[in-house]
Amino acid sequence: LDANTTVLRLSGNWRFTKNLRHSLDFIWYSNRRKGDTTAAQTIEIGDIVINPGENVKASLDLDVIRVGYSYSFFQDDRMDLAVGGGLYIIPIVFKVASSGGAIDANISESFTAPLPVFSLRADIAITPKWFLRNRIDAFYLEYDNYKGGIVDTRIALEWEAFKHIGFGLAWDNFRLKAEAEDDTSVADFLGTFKFQNMGFMLYLKGYF
Repeated sequence: LDANTTVLRLSGNWRFTKNLRHSLDFIWYSNRRKGDTTAAQTIEIGDIVINPGENVKASLDLDVIRVGYSYSFFQDDRMDLAVGGGLYIIPIVFKVASSGGAIDANISESFTAPLPVFSLRADIAITPKWFLRNRIDAFYLEYDNYKGGIVDTRIALEWEAFKHIGFGLAWDNFRLKAEAEDDTSVADFLGTFKFQNMGFMLYLKGYF
């Protein structure tokens, strides 16, 4: 699949108390990857067998939806430290098609991986207009025949250039692994899924 992609990301944050210690946030972005190649070895997916030499096309559609809450346990003019939790909802659709063999194959699988996370956040004011913002979400679940884990880290430098508009540059690293040994567990799929997306993010921020 394509290793390099451009992703549109939307996020929002709402501090809903007078002391600004309680916060709700929302994140959504979508990954669309595809690729095609000639099979170099035998590939087995369920009852379908793709033999060496056949043309193979694949696509992966993955959405990341995060909702979370955090509480700032330490807050002053220079620093804001918070703990919290959230839920990642990740719909995944995977498709494979092959041609050139005795039988053309078209395979499509979809499932949703819901995972709760524990969050740590640290915002540091370097100057009145420059901020360093850091966040990590992490969780690991092992239940019945299901294993799932997620780590999402972000380091961002923000410049609040105007009264209600700012700009940012961030480094993002998102890793997800889900494994189900049978389809009767908490997950609605059978097999192992690993996904990692990391890279730089340029963004525009509006704040009130």
